[in-house]
Amino acid sequence: METKFYNTNAIAAKDFGIKTEILKMSEVVSEEIAPILRDIERIAEFNQLKVLAAMKNSLLSDYHLSDSTGYGYNDTGREKIEQIYAEIFKAEDALVRPQIVSGTHAITLCLLGVLRPGDELLSATGTPYDTLHNVLYGDNCGSLKDFGIKYKEVSLKDNKPDYNGIKANINKKTRMVLIQRSRGYSLRPAMSIDEIGQLIKFIKSIKRDIICFVDNCYGEFVEVREPIEVGADLCAGSLIKNPGGGIAFTGGYVVGKRELVKLCAYRLTAPGLDKNCGSSMFSNRLIAQGLFYSPKVVGEALKGAVYTSRIMEKFGFEVSPKFDEKRSDIVTAVILRNKNALISFCRGIQKVGPVDSHVQPEPWDMPGYDHQVIMAGGSFIQGSSIELSADGPIREPYAVYIQGGLNFAHIKLGVMSGLQALMESGNLKL
Repeated sequence: METKFYNTNAIAAKDFGIKTEILKMSEVVSEEIAPILRDIERIAEFNQLKVLAAMKNSLLSDYHLSDSTGYGYNDTGREKIEQIYAEIFKAEDALVRPQIVSGTHAITLCLLGVLRPGDELLSATGTPYDTLHNVLYGDNCGSLKDFGIKYKEVSLKDNKPDYNGIKANINKKTRMVLIQRSRGYSLRPAMSIDEIGQLIKFIKSIKRDIICFVDNCYGEFVEVREPIEVGADLCAGSLIKNPGGGIAFTGGYVVGKRELVKLCAYRLTAPGLDKNCGSSMFSNRLIAQGLFYSPKVVGEALKGAVYTSRIMEKFGFEVSPKFDEKRSDIVTAVILRNKNALISFCRGIQKVGPVDSHVQPEPWDMPGYDHQVIMAGGSFIQGSSIELSADGPIREPYAVYIQGGLNFAHIKLGVMSGLQALMESGNLKL
């Protein structure tokens, strides 16, 4: 049988304009990171079998993949999916719904569903995502502040939780501690599952009945355990990030203790309705199939993240995390140092998107953010950050946050296109 060698570099050069110097560096990096990629594949395989086992144990059937309308009473598919999520995340119960519009919405359900006037929320990992600021202390918008719920935060110390500061700020009114797993728009590292477990153990030693809530966005299936397994009481995330596998077209989830999940369900629908309402609206099949694909897709995103760190570092940029550091989310931050470079890189990513590759991203006043934000993501699902995307706030140090990617080949091409755009804009000298 004749052996054929396919020249991918020729396609990258001819169809996407990637320069030879970048292509040669990509080959060097690909060889260098190969051992790390094998480790990622082993984690992905473990998580894939975990998901498959949960689906098998639940007796998921074809009729569960149909959908409901109206009130959504007796939606057995919705109930089966929530059973599967609860098993995968080792939780007592789960709320998985297309009516949850984003990760911010899922987190807000947990905060406003559980906390009551007079309670206090403490963030143990510094300032949360920009989109949560109005939820926490906005004026006359239904925020925690509006309902008389106090918010405090403990700044990180050397990019790690400040245990002494946390202990000093926990008091009898502290009902919940918020732990953000991913970095958000900051340069601190994501928290590993071991670190989350140690922090929760410490917090519970101070006040046993405190609720430890983990924002799990960007972290699902990156490691072989999830936050509930190390003591979290409640955990939430988005289906257009990791657990949707690039197939679920909307939605979010909450997992944790049964009574807490019930309170979140009351906030999603109405007091007294619990989890009994909410039609699946053509989503059960996509949510289930996306979950099945997600360990593999997260593995591909992680491979791309390692590649991104190494090739950007090779071209002289500061990255976080470095290519050989342990990862607990799918995000890579690259410090570009100036506005023009940030915009150029994002435009380079957009040029090789499968959708809207002809569109030029511009910074804009995105709802929920204090600064203008530029976002690149030629994705099949709007805003999907498990698909390859790059974005960043227009503020110093002008860092771009690169995440996602349904397959490694696309991520490599996207980052090379970003480097090409930096070169063409004068922000990279080869």
